[in-house]
Amino acid sequence: MTRFAPVHRALGLILMLFGLTLLAPLALAHLVNDGAQRVFDEVFLLTVLCGTFLWYRYRNCKRDLNVRDGFLLVVLVWTVLPAFAALPFMLHLEMTHTDAYFEAVSGLTATGATIIPGLDQLPMSINLWRHLMQWLGGMGLIVLAVAILPLLGIGGRQMLQAEIPGPMKDSKMTPRVAETAKGLWFIYFAITIACIVAYRWAGMGWFDAVCHAFTTVSLGGFSTHDASLGYFNSVAIEWICIAFMVFSGINYATHFVAISGRSPWAYARDPEAGWFVAVLAVSVIILANYIWKDGVYEDVSTALRYTVFNVISVATTTGYSTTDYGLWPMFAGLWMLFLCSFATSAGSTGGGIKMMRALLLYKQVYRELVRAMHPAVVYNVRLGGQTAPQSVLFAVLAFGFVYMVSIVSLTLVLAFTGLDIVTAFSAVVASVNNTGPGLGLVGPSTTYQVLEDFQTWICTFAMLLGRLEIFTLLVVLTPAFWRK
Repeated sequence: MTRFAPVHRALGLILMLFGLTLLAPLALAHLVNDGAQRVFDEVFLLTVLCGTFLWYRYRNCKRDLNVRDGFLLVVLVWTVLPAFAALPFMLHLEMTHTDAYFEAVSGLTATGATIIPGLDQLPMSINLWRHLMQWLGGMGLIVLAVAILPLLGIGGRQMLQAEIPGPMKDSKMTPRVAETAKGLWFIYFAITIACIVAYRWAGMGWFDAVCHAFTTVSLGGFSTHDASLGYFNSVAIEWICIAFMVFSGINYATHFVAISGRSPWAYARDPEAGWFVAVLAVSVIILANYIWKDGVYEDVSTALRYTVFNVISVATTTGYSTTDYGLWPMFAGLWMLFLCSFATSAGSTGGGIKMMRALLLYKQVYRELVRAMHPAVVYNVRLGGQTAPQSVLFAVLAFGFVYMVSIVSLTLVLAFTGLDIVTAFSAVVASVNNTGPGLGLVGPSTTYQVLEDFQTWICTFAMLLGRLEIFTLLVVLTPAFWRK
C-alpha cells in the first residue's frame, strides 16, 4: 500500500490537528471538575500519539495528492476521526462502541441524531465536545485542514474537491485553494461569534449560548437539553435561531462575496438563495394554515410560531424542535422531510441534494417536455444566467438516481429488520440528509436509542453517505478504485 503512503501521512497530520480540538473540553473538564478530566486527558494523548506515529511512519512520502488520493483521504477522515471522537462517550458514559460511534458520526456529520438520554445531566465537558464536533463538521474538517496543511507541504485541492458539497465544485472564490478555505472559515467563525452574542443577549447562559451557536451555524441540531430549544420557551431565542439557520442555509461563497465586496446584491445574484427563501416561506404558510385548521393549535399565532421554527429547522437539516411535531398530521411531517431533501444551498452547512441540484433536475425535466413537443428546438438549461454544461447535467441526473436508490434500499433494509415503515423511511431520510430527528420511533421527542445495533449501523452508514454526498464514499467502495 505504498502508493497510498501520502494519504497516510496526511491522515496522521489531520489526526494530530483533530487531537488539538480536544483541548477545549479537556480544559473545561479540569476547570469545572465535572469528573471527565481523566477521560479527556487519555483521549487527547491517544489521538495525538496515533496521529504522530502515522505521520512519522510516512513522513518522507511527500508526493502530491492525486484525485484518487483525495477521495480516499476524505473517506478515511470521516470514518477514522469518529472512532477517536467516540472514546469520551465509551470511557465516561460507558456506551457500547456501536452507540458511541453513532453519536460521534452524528456529531461530525452535523446530523444531530442523538442516542444519549438525559442530556441535561451530562458533564459540561461531554456536552461541549458533542457541540464542538458539530461545529467542526459543519464546514468540514477537510476545509480546515486545507487552510492549514499547505504550510506543512500537503496539497489541498483534491481534498477540497471531494469535500465541498454541490455540483459546481470547480468554482473558486479565490485563486488559491488555501485562501478559499480560510475565507470560508473566517465567515463561519464570524457568524458563530455573532450567534453566541445574540443568544446571550436573548437570555441564554454563556455555556448554552456557545453550545447552541456551534450547532446552529453548523445546522447540526445537538442541544444541551432533552427538550432541545423548547427548553427555553423563548420567542426571542427562537427567532434568533431562525435567522441564523436561514443564513447558514445559504451558500457560504455567497456570504464571502457579499461581505468582501460589501454588497448585498450577491444574494440577489445567487440563483439558489431566492428559491431557498421562497420555498421556506410558502411551506410555512401552507403548513401553519394546515395544522391550525386541523385543530392542533387553537389560534393562528400559536400555529405560526411553532410551524415557522420547526419547519425551518427541519428544512435546513438542523433538527432542533420546540414541540413534538411527530404529533402533527402525517402530511406535515412528510412535507418537512421532503423539504430537508433539497432546500439548503450548495456550499452551505446543510445536507440533502441541495437546491442547485433540485433546480437543475427541474429544468432538465422541463427541457425534455419542451423537446417532446418541439423535437428540433435548441433549449439550453440555464442557471444564474449561465448555461449548465452537459457534464454537470449528467452528473446531477446520476446523483439524483443514486440518491433515490440509496433511500429506497436502506429503507427496505431497516423495514426487513422489523421497523415500521414510517420509522424506517424517516430514519433513512433524516440520516442521509443529515437532519437528525425523523418520525415514528425516532421522532423529535425520542432518541435513536430505540434502534438495535444493526439498525444503528445502517443509520451510521446513511449519515456518512449523505455527508460525503454519496459518490465520494461509493467511489472508494468500487473494485476499480483499488486497481493499479
